[in-house]
Amino acid sequence: MDQANFTNLKYVETALSFVETSTPPTIRVYPKLFGSTEQVPEVKHKVKIFDCRELWGQLSLDVAGFEVHKAPSKINNFYDNTEVVEKYYPEVERKMEEILSAHKVIMFDHNVRSQVKADAGQEGVREPVEGAHNDYTLSSGPRRIAEVLKDRGYLDLISRRCALVNFWRPIIEPVVDMPLAICDAQTTELEDFVATKIEHFQEDNLTTPTLTGEIYSFKYNPKHRWFYVPKMKSSEVILLKCYDSADDGRACFTGHTGFLNPDLPKTFTPRESIEARTVVVF
Repeated sequence: MDQANFTNLKYVETALSFVETSTPPTIRVYPKLFGSTEQVPEVKHKVKIFDCRELWGQLSLDVAGFEVHKAPSKINNFYDNTEVVEKYYPEVERKMEEILSAHKVIMFDHNVRSQVKADAGQEGVREPVEGAHNDYTLSSGPRRIAEVLKDRGYLDLISRRCALVNFWRPIIEPVVDMPLAICDAQTTELEDFVATKIEHFQEDNLTTPTLTGEIYSFKYNPKHRWFYVPKMKSSEVILLKCYDSADDGRACFTGHTGFLNPDLPKTFTPRESIEARTVVVF
């Protein structure tokens, strides 16, 4: 990215949440009405988060770890799981194959996020995440890719370069509450990421996790450079790389988090968003 353009960008300054420990911690996620999530102890650091709208043409998934695109959707109700699976999954796959010139894109999961609906206990809805992290690790990334390819009957593609890429879209617009902050992958080091076990519990068993995975928590580094898309629209999407099987110096992990917007107006609509989780085969 052009350094001259970067220094002239607008920004907001706010505190983001980071971990300090290098010892692998554990996050325990409980159903909203049955207990609060046990988070990793975090510390706040004030950072500048730059407006990346002027940089759209310079952003690259393989360099910065993220890209922003216009991609209107034909989906009417992102809270209707059937409509999302039957219509949005193939829509996302087609769009990502087009954008990335990919051999194959497989959307295998999604999250819808709304603080209001999550607080009300609406099934399948999560609150926005506040805490810098990356969704996969050097261990969980290749394992997840293999699981998805095997499940979909594409295990013959495992020898190709594969990546885990999220496709993040606002459901309502504009997003002013808890927008997504993304750390430029060029400014990160592997030592910034801390392997973190994550356990998910269900209502019928609050002692034994039904799903266990591993993500990276994120440590503060003054070298980091953060970006966001101000007043993001529902016709705009962020592609966010969370793992890449290529070990050739290109971006592999991308730290990100929702953040408390210091420019939040007195009246606003709380953020609602959907993130599609995909395997991209090149």
